[in-house]
Amino acid sequence: MKKLLLFSVLSIFSIKSLSAQDLSDKKQILKQMILANDYFMQKWPDTGKTIITNKERPSNIWTRGVYYEGLMALHEIFPKENYYDYAYAWAEFHKWGFNSGNTTRNADNYCAAQTYIDLYNLEPDAKKLKNTKANINMLLNTPQLNDWSWIDAIQMGMPVFAKLGVLEKDNRYFEKMYDMYMYSRNKHGDNGLYNPKEGLWWRDADFDPPYKEPNGKNCYWSRGNGWVIAALAKVLTIIPENAPHREQYVKDLKAMAAALVPIQRADGFWNVTLHDPSNFGGKETSGTALFVYGMAYGVNTGILKKETYLPVIEKAWKAITTESLHENGFLGYLQSTGKEPKDGQPLSYDKIPDFEDYGLGCFLLAGSEIYKMKN
Repeated sequence: MKKLLLFSVLSIFSIKSLSAQDLSDKKQILKQMILANDYFMQKWPDTGKTIITNKERPSNIWTRGVYYEGLMALHEIFPKENYYDYAYAWAEFHKWGFNSGNTTRNADNYCAAQTYIDLYNLEPDAKKLKNTKANINMLLNTPQLNDWSWIDAIQMGMPVFAKLGVLEKDNRYFEKMYDMYMYSRNKHGDNGLYNPKEGLWWRDADFDPPYKEPNGKNCYWSRGNGWVIAALAKVLTIIPENAPHREQYVKDLKAMAAALVPIQRADGFWNVTLHDPSNFGGKETSGTALFVYGMAYGVNTGILKKETYLPVIEKAWKAITTESLHENGFLGYLQSTGKEPKDGQPLSYDKIPDFEDYGLGCFLLAGSEIYKMKN
C-alpha cells in the first residue's frame, strides 16, 4: 500500500513537472522568466553600482549589456513599468555612454547601445542616441573591417548596426555590418573563424587549426557559438525582409542549427565544448539558452522546420528550467567569463559565476522567443 501511495505521489509530481515544461503554457514560461529576473533586480537595486570580481568594473560593461538585452526582450512581451525604469536608470547613470569612452572600436564596450536604441524607440529623445550615433558613425566612416576578431563581438556589435540602419533608414549600416561579419567569418585567423564543413565557429584565431581538442577534433566553444547564432537571429528580427545580405544570415543560421541538433546532450543541454565531451564537457546554461533563442526564432519565422527543431527546443528549455533555475531565481551551471571550455570550471548547480548578469540575459532572450511560439 505504501509503495502504491509513493508511486502515485511520484506520478503526480512527474506529470506536474512535465506539464510545467509544456511550451504552450505561456503563463509558466513567463513566470520562470520573471522569477529569474526578480532575483537579479533585487540583488542589484542600484543600477550604477560597480561590479567587483577580480577587479572593479563599471556597470555598463558587456556582461551587463547582455542582461539588458534580455530585460528589454522580457519588457517586449511583458511591459512592466519597473523594467523600463530599471533600464532607463542604468542608461541615465552612464549618460547613455560606453565603457572606456565614446570613441571605442571594441564591440564589448558599445554593446550597451542595443538597449539605448530600444529605450529610444519606446520614447524618442535625442540625448539617448548622441553617443551611440557618434561612435557607430565613426566605425561606419573608417575603413577597418577587422574589429570583430573574436566571435562574441558579433553578438555585441552587429545588432547595433542593424538597429541604426532601420532607425536611420540607411543601408550603409547594413553594408558595414555585413562587411565586418564576413571578415570575421572568412578572413580572421588563417581562413576565417567559421568552418562551413562543420557549421560551427572557432572562438578566435587561437583556436582555429592546427589547434585541436584532446580527442583530435576542432575546438568549438558552446557559448561562443551561442553568441553567433543569437546575433544572426537578432539581426534577422531587426532588418527588413528586403535588407541586403539577409539570405547570408539565414543560410548561416540554418547551418549552425543543423550542426547543433546531433550534438545535444541526452539531458537537453549542450556541452561546454561541443565536439569533445571528455574535455570540460558537461551541462552549461548560457550556451544552451543562446541556442534555444536562435532555434526558437528560426521556428517562429519558418526558417527552421518545426517538426525537427521543436523537440530540441523543448528538451533544452526543460533542462534549463528544471536543472539550472533555482526556486529563488538563481541560475546554476553557468560558465564564468572566459574564452574557452576550461574557463570557470568546474560548473555546478550551486556555483556562483564571476558575473551572473549575462547568463540571465541569455535566459531571458530564450524565454522571450519561446513565449512567442504559436501553440
